[in-house]
Amino acid sequence: MDGGAGHTGRPGVILAVLALAGGAYALLQSLVVPALPVLQHDLHTTTAGVAWVFTAYLLAASVATPIAGRLGDMFGKRLVLVIVLAGLALGSLLAAVVTTLPLMILARSIQGVGGAIFPLAFGIVRDEFPPERVAGAIALISGILGIGGGLGIVLAGPILENLSYHWLFWIPFFVTLVSTVATLFLIPESPIRAPGDVHWLGAILLSAWLIALLLAISEAPTWGWGSPKTLGLIGLAGVLAVAWVWAEKRSKHPLVDMEMMRLRGVWTTNLAALLLGFGMYSAFILIPQYVQAPKSTGYGFGASVTEAGFFLIPSTIAMLIFSPIGGRLSGTVGSKVPLVAGSCVTLLSFVVLAVSRAPAGIYLASALLGIGVGFAFAALANLIVQAVRPDQTGVASGMNTIVRTIGGAIGAEVAASILAANVLASGYPDKHGYTVTFALCAAVMAVGVVASLAVPGRRVRSRTGAQEPATARN
Repeated sequence: MDGGAGHTGRPGVILAVLALAGGAYALLQSLVVPALPVLQHDLHTTTAGVAWVFTAYLLAASVATPIAGRLGDMFGKRLVLVIVLAGLALGSLLAAVVTTLPLMILARSIQGVGGAIFPLAFGIVRDEFPPERVAGAIALISGILGIGGGLGIVLAGPILENLSYHWLFWIPFFVTLVSTVATLFLIPESPIRAPGDVHWLGAILLSAWLIALLLAISEAPTWGWGSPKTLGLIGLAGVLAVAWVWAEKRSKHPLVDMEMMRLRGVWTTNLAALLLGFGMYSAFILIPQYVQAPKSTGYGFGASVTEAGFFLIPSTIAMLIFSPIGGRLSGTVGSKVPLVAGSCVTLLSFVVLAVSRAPAGIYLASALLGIGVGFAFAALANLIVQAVRPDQTGVASGMNTIVRTIGGAIGAEVAASILAANVLASGYPDKHGYTVTFALCAAVMAVGVVASLAVPGRRVRSRTGAQEPATARN
């Protein structure tokens, strides 16, 4: 594995700063999910309107991540990371003080630039850390995405019950501010640069097809999956994606190297990320929703927002423990082993949810989910970093982050559609709807296991100097 270009002698400090920055973004991604009903009331809007508080963040992150990753490869990862963190802090500050929906959506869109934190952090680790510490560090930072996601849902309840929704943004604002200053003074600038310029046509087309796709997915439960608007947007996304690939292939300095995306080590890892994102985000939404359903439904526990968060504590703790273990496994037996193991354990968590949803069963499934995601997320980032040249780290890991986000968006909205089609007279989803949804997630994760097995296991030194899978030149 390439690494250690700069060897500053203080990788522990760099890792702590990068983990803090990644944690702030991950918290902002999930803190608002349990708070959407509160935001709907306080911002005087509808269910469809408040959904844009989450969707705008998702869209902005998907657009900004590969562009910022490319800029980091070109102009310096620390410089771009400081700019991204400043944008995240600005968006958090704005969200903490606004009281209207349009301004909240604007604030969340600005926060979305924080999606670039992870690919930039991976690149910094690869450039600055000794080779033997790269895998573990990348695994820990990648695990922060899942850990922060689970922790955000756990913390949202106490914040909402004891403070106000404004503190959902004040807390990440202060964390991000500290991260920005620490990055500026404690992280050295990377010596590695990728020559060229930004392919703006590619950036525009990439943004366009991602927006069309994610908008269709986000609105499908409201419009209907077979509605002309949903199908039209999906078709438009397909056309724009083809145009994007064509434009990138013709560019001397593409935003995303299509030859890189064709490497077996890249496309198989991205496929696994898509399916794992589907599973993780579905669970983070479904489990709290299930336990908060009233007991009159015949299955719910009538839990409060805070009590619902308790059911995800095992996931958060397990991810915190098993992400570093996955990193160590990556350094000793290769990253494919923890990826396959993580996919299998995540599959098992949904099997448990499909057959047993007593409190003990949900706690068990939550713990299994954390173990699986901890292993798998640690491996995904390392597999991408190992498969590409150092100057491609930012954009390659950025695309992997986007694919994971798209998988999560698809999972969340498909689950919402199934539950909406299976409702009781009270308006709550019935038990059968949850059974079908958890079984579908299990089936998706079974495909994820197959995708993980397809990822090349052994690595060889390529002619360009990067380590890539032995069969990656397909």
